[in-house]
Amino acid sequence: MISAPATAAHEEQALLRRLSVLDRFLPAWILAAMVVGLLLGRLVPSLQGALDSVKVGQTSLPIALGLLLMMYPVLAKVRYEEMGHVTGDRRLLVLSLLLNWLIGPALMFTLAWVFLADQPTFRTGLIVIGLARCIAMVLVWNDLACGDREAAALLVAINSIFQVLTYALLGTFYLKILPGWLGLGTEDVRFSTSEITKAVLIFLGIPLAAGYLTRRIGLRAKGRDWYEQKFLPKIGPFALYGLLFTIVVMFALQGKAITGDPVSVMRIALPLLAYFAIMWSVSFFLGTRARLGYPKSATLAFTAAGNNFELAIAVSIGVWGVTSGQALAGVIGPLIEVPALVALVYVSLWLRRRLVRSTTSGQTRE
Repeated sequence: MISAPATAAHEEQALLRRLSVLDRFLPAWILAAMVVGLLLGRLVPSLQGALDSVKVGQTSLPIALGLLLMMYPVLAKVRYEEMGHVTGDRRLLVLSLLLNWLIGPALMFTLAWVFLADQPTFRTGLIVIGLARCIAMVLVWNDLACGDREAAALLVAINSIFQVLTYALLGTFYLKILPGWLGLGTEDVRFSTSEITKAVLIFLGIPLAAGYLTRRIGLRAKGRDWYEQKFLPKIGPFALYGLLFTIVVMFALQGKAITGDPVSVMRIALPLLAYFAIMWSVSFFLGTRARLGYPKSATLAFTAAGNNFELAIAVSIGVWGVTSGQALAGVIGPLIEVPALVALVYVSLWLRRRLVRSTTSGQTRE
């Protein structure tokens, strides 16, 4: 007879093999896009002028299209039609809302000021990341960690709606109001709530509406099997293509600043690593304390620890520009997040084995 821990280990290996080549090597693709961007910046010095020839607001049209391309496939995956079902588990819903919209932004705000108090643009970029709750890769990490797939889809749907409704208000609170209450300097943070609202409505609102309509029409016309097994896999890679295109352009325009100050890049990475570790650990602990069981505890942890870097990059570019330090912080984000959350998948599966072993031992003693 195969033991429970051995079965769990076999399931882990099978799940990790399911990660696509694109997702498995995402840090490598991001690094390659950075290198291509740096080379392009040196070889084509007139690139910025060409990009700025046609604009959407303050963002060049090619970059705007790349940002929209990042968001649309992700939002077409969300199961909007099942959002009401999550209210059946109030403990999960309350914990998710608490972690995503209170603890997560507050933690990133704290880490940003602790690590980057003297770097206002990078600090602002980190806070913008903290406000952008995960709606993309979290479904992959949750699946690999044997989390509750339905609960993850529902929490992602809720996060999507919450971001449209609250992102600009939270941005104003954490970038202007709260620092003022705490006596922290905010004179170097220049933006308006309307600028953030506009960026969110364009770069999240438009793809959210398109994703919702695509899913609604697709399910009605072809059914769920066709939509999720055939259509979504075809459009899924375009999110990565949009992200890589944006990274290439940003590094082409910021090459000198990046290569001339690598220490700043490292300083952005440190609070991000601390954030992922703390948020995941606290969330998983609260899930187990609330007796949600392993699958939902893992889902709670990954949906709380991950961030929507696509939205953070879009807002930073739309409000402060493609060559801003805020935008650079957004680009460094996924480079750190992917290996960090892959490592946390292994931690999660290790905890799962221990829980299975503990349960098996308890049943044997009985």
